[in-house]
Amino acid sequence: MKMKRWMAALALAGAALPLGLAATPAAARGAAQKLSVETQYFTLPNGLRVVLAKDSISPTVTVGVYYGIGFRIEPRERTGFAHLFEHLLFQGSKNAPKGVHISTISNAGGILNGSTRYDFTNYFEVVPSNALERMLWLEADRMASPVINDEVLKNQQGVVGNEVKVNVLNQPYSTWPWIDLPMLANTNWYNSHNFYGELKEIEAATVADARQFHDAFYKPSNAVLVVAGDIDYAATRAMVEKYFGWMPKAAPVKLPDISEPRQTEEKFRSRVDKLAPKPGWAAGYHVPPRGTPEWYAMGLIDQMLVKGQDSRLYRKLVAETGIAGEVGGGINFPLGTMFNYQGPMLWSFNFTHDANRSRDEIKAAVDSVIEDLRTKPVSAEELARARTKMRSSLYSTIDGTGRIGLIDLLAVYALFDNDPAKVNGIEDGFAKVTPALIQKTAQEYLRPTNRSIYVIDPGAAQPAAAKPAGAK
Repeated sequence: MKMKRWMAALALAGAALPLGLAATPAAARGAAQKLSVETQYFTLPNGLRVVLAKDSISPTVTVGVYYGIGFRIEPRERTGFAHLFEHLLFQGSKNAPKGVHISTISNAGGILNGSTRYDFTNYFEVVPSNALERMLWLEADRMASPVINDEVLKNQQGVVGNEVKVNVLNQPYSTWPWIDLPMLANTNWYNSHNFYGELKEIEAATVADARQFHDAFYKPSNAVLVVAGDIDYAATRAMVEKYFGWMPKAAPVKLPDISEPRQTEEKFRSRVDKLAPKPGWAAGYHVPPRGTPEWYAMGLIDQMLVKGQDSRLYRKLVAETGIAGEVGGGINFPLGTMFNYQGPMLWSFNFTHDANRSRDEIKAAVDSVIEDLRTKPVSAEELARARTKMRSSLYSTIDGTGRIGLIDLLAVYALFDNDPAKVNGIEDGFAKVTPALIQKTAQEYLRPTNRSIYVIDPGAAQPAAAKPAGAK
């Protein structure tokens, strides 16, 4: 499935209630009431981690399978391979030929999708609860024995190649900034290559490559299964053990070193985009390691600087100067959230602007905002507002009728931290952030020498100016 659909799926999650908060509408929750997701967590003998989360919101169930392989771990000279392989696993398995998986879910009135991200590949289904056993059987068969042959590979090489052409090469702004900025800011190949894929490398993949990739990464010990919704714990565990428990235990996954050195000088790059109608300006900063106090502080800094019309960069660049019409950004933006990755990451923001705005003018405006945060303590009021915005964003992520955002959080905390219950401590992490920690974090991570700037110069023909009435 297309890589950008995942964020759309999260955006369409709806407005149901989070697990553990009973029937309290979002607007009526007290400020002191914290997220409390009830889970059961266990690991099968073959290493498969399983998260079960029960609720009675609706008679539906959401199944998610997350594999610990994302595009930054794909093989050298096979850029785009992780994304290509995600497609391959929609092409049928030993006991469920091509089309059976999708038709089974459609006939049950459900939805499904999959995506490839920095550090995981995932598949999920949302179906009526009476279809749960069929979903577990389908996902187990896909995990154990997908169909990988020459016909399937060539077909999906064509599909992914077409995605590259349509979604990237022939679009205004193309890979800017979601691929361009990480490639500029990072020095380690695993973090800095074109993860959507070079066409020639996608086309060069062989069946042997695909099978080797499956054997290396798509196995129980490198996966998390999440089942959330209208379930019975004991019955669901029995089904999980029945369909997944027979698979043998495999050798641990060998991951490469994906660390990044501390950036010590500002980086800059520009290019002409022949399809872009306006200039673009983007900046990225390396962020603190996930889960640290500084990381929580960076999450609140993100809220202060770029989230919403009350954010500092929006006020400066849009409301006060009119340099930009909108500003977008975040940690792990735009491919995910600040929670669902494990490894080096950027906090970034970007915008387009009119051609009469100079790079010096833009940089001066941005620097005035960033340096103000670095050199002056934030007020208690602004910090409280950032926490409120973050809490709202967190609940918006999980409050979906499909539970898509919820299973994402549970899965990544199981996959990266071996503890899905950590989702219940997220709010505490933000609550411990002080103005002093905000300033300390900003001084280190928002310094100019930790910044990479990527500029787009427009190459698209501009519309001719209208002639005055009566002109010849």
